[in-house]
Amino acid sequence: ETHGITFRIQIGVKELLDTDVLLKLLFHLPVNYPSTLPDISVNSDQLTRAQCMDVKDKLLEQAKKHLSEPMVHDLLLWIQQHLKYVIKQSATVCNEKPTLSKGTSTEDGIWMLLLHLDHMRAKAKYVKTVEKWTSDLRLTGRLMFMGRIILILLQGDRSNIKEYLILQKTSKVDVDSSGKKCKEKMISVLCETKVQSQHKRFQTFEVKEYSTLDELQKEFESAGLTTLFSEFVPPLLK
Repeated sequence: ETHGITFRIQIGVKELLDTDVLLKLLFHLPVNYPSTLPDISVNSDQLTRAQCMDVKDKLLEQAKKHLSEPMVHDLLLWIQQHLKYVIKQSATVCNEKPTLSKGTSTEDGIWMLLLHLDHMRAKAKYVKTVEKWTSDLRLTGRLMFMGRIILILLQGDRSNIKEYLILQKTSKVDVDSSGKKCKEKMISVLCETKVQSQHKRFQTFEVKEYSTLDELQKEFESAGLTTLFSEFVPPLLK
């Protein structure tokens, strides 16, 4: 593939906080890996979302030390040995986290992503999953339905936008024609760009249905996204 490869690894870490912790790690290796850092997503039923984000940040810090050399195996060994300390440190800097997050997003800026989905067979479950991901990753925006058009418009830190995209492409979010769970294969990234000063920031994530193209257009216009609408939405009707 021109986009590299994505794979999941599950590892158990023993005797942490009196319980075994199962880490679910998702690595996306770009085409020019290891000259470019991998994208990493971290999930665990035993850890909070904030702790998972801290583990991810620490793994990326370690990855920078191994730039230009294969690193996934080294990262797995490192987190098995250091998870306990990362979690302890996570607890001690908890109160400082908003300041740290603010600094990070100022440095990288707020980004925007516009996705087009071909269909949703299991709509209720799909919508609930999208709402959970956006909440976990602190993303705002809209899930928009207009006739057969389904759009997801997101705003947030660039790293969280990237993580959302990995989840969207690799998780079983829908069902196929026979009712079996399946990954989203019919998705298009219409636009991924930095939020500009003329763009209005969404304060929440909402699911909305529109009965006409005019209504949908007004949603984009009210957010200062008229150009985005005219460039990407009308062609979807053809």
